[in-house]
Amino acid sequence: MPQSGVSAQCGAKKRERPGAKGQRGTSAPRRGLPGATPAHRLSLWLRESPGETCKFVLRIPLLSVTESFASVIHGLKVQHLTDRVIQRSKRMILDTLGVGLLGTNTEVFHKTTQYSKIFSTDVSSCVWGQPDLRLPPVYAAFVNGVAVHSMDFDDTWHPATHPSGPVLPVLLALSDAFPRNPRFSGLDLLLAFNVGIEVQGRLMHFSKQASDIPKRFHPPALVGTLGSAAAAAKFLGLDQTKCREAIAIAVSYAGAPMANAATQTKPLHVGNAARHGLEAAFLALLGLQGNQEILDTEAGFGAFYSTYAPQALPALESYTLLLDQQGIAMKRFPAHLGTHWVADAAASVKKYLLPTDRIKRIVLRIPDVKYVNRPFPVSEHEARHSFQFIACTMLLDGDISIQSFHDSQIGRPHIRELLHKVELECPPDNHPSFDTLYCEVSVTLESGKCFTERCDTFYGHWRKPLHQEDLEEKFRVNSSTVLSSEAVEGIIKTVARLEDLEDCSLLTTFLKGPCLPKKISECTQHVLSTRSHA
Repeated sequence: MPQSGVSAQCGAKKRERPGAKGQRGTSAPRRGLPGATPAHRLSLWLRESPGETCKFVLRIPLLSVTESFASVIHGLKVQHLTDRVIQRSKRMILDTLGVGLLGTNTEVFHKTTQYSKIFSTDVSSCVWGQPDLRLPPVYAAFVNGVAVHSMDFDDTWHPATHPSGPVLPVLLALSDAFPRNPRFSGLDLLLAFNVGIEVQGRLMHFSKQASDIPKRFHPPALVGTLGSAAAAAKFLGLDQTKCREAIAIAVSYAGAPMANAATQTKPLHVGNAARHGLEAAFLALLGLQGNQEILDTEAGFGAFYSTYAPQALPALESYTLLLDQQGIAMKRFPAHLGTHWVADAAASVKKYLLPTDRIKRIVLRIPDVKYVNRPFPVSEHEARHSFQFIACTMLLDGDISIQSFHDSQIGRPHIRELLHKVELECPPDNHPSFDTLYCEVSVTLESGKCFTERCDTFYGHWRKPLHQEDLEEKFRVNSSTVLSSEAVEGIIKTVARLEDLEDCSLLTTFLKGPCLPKKISECTQHVLSTRSHA
């Protein structure tokens, strides 16, 4: 942050701290000042020289890392949202709503919803696709977050995490449960959404470990929990001190092991991130306090990483959101992102019209990611995390869809036969990073002929993003499983004009699911009217 206070002077000389000149909040926080609080450390310089007029100097030093996050959460404005950020945000929101609505059909969603029904309160929020069900806001955020990640169909960022699922359900639950005058606008939603995304991205850059596909902790359960808390704090208008406390509280909620990948429990990581982040913001609002340097220390957020090098965030007047620099990957089918390279490479091999009954050997050259190495998956969740299953399905069917992960498809004799022919190779240059990894698929026939294709960037990756029409079609296919066509189109039009929306709770009216045609028609008419006058 910029230096504040009176310049230290004795005569005409200025006294500056070593290294302070020109710094804008990018240095590590000062430590070891006894009796000073981290948020308001004050340094006193006094120089006494005969014949000079000496002045006492009071100067506020650089903020701690934790305080710099609180400053950014509280201080970011709509003006920080560039056109690119707004467009990318709207794509993320539309995609997240679609995969969340689709996820309301899953077993894990129904189990978590059944559990959440035991909680009740006078303040409630809608559950997506369930017109007759409302839950307390933290549990609505929980089950909607579970739905978003229930099929591993949600967006992915770099460094690796699923950024939208922990944040969007929280903001929509709040806008539905706590209507205000004036209402929360579309720009309010976009700003708080980006605060939540930004906090996650900045935290992921504090460790080189986070740049790779995770091995120990599932990132949404770590950074997602803090992103959820930050977004909720921004949306609720918490002051800077309470923003800091929300982050500190959220750290104590964070964390989930990768061992639960490819199980029904993994979607709970995103649902819990949403729920616990919102709880952290509520508790901060009520005055609960945490460690004021929670992001600065290895015993704080650094406990989750073997390498941890936190840095204070840039000054607000020169702040650029990470979403302006780094795009988002969006999936064409519901499976681990790493399998999408395999699918595109296998699709290229499939173009040779190979007879699958004459395949002798299949070699996949992929990065070493153990939890996606599943030679013989027996459930939909294992199949979504199997390089082998994705390759064989593409070679056999020429396509991968939602139906590809049904039990009847996973257990097909032809699939099981091909799976026995798959071998994995992990070249040393194939680093397990979503930014650099590649996949080669080599298929050898019984005749000895070999066909090899490579994918460096799949369609849907941030370097090759989905076309808008394909993204909207994905949303239509996903959301039409629970919504009427009128509601589906209403959401598409609402998100497209989100920055012009006066009341973002209009989205929840569509998201509730089947409802009175008159109400939906009124919503659609409002959206179309807004659009025509824009």
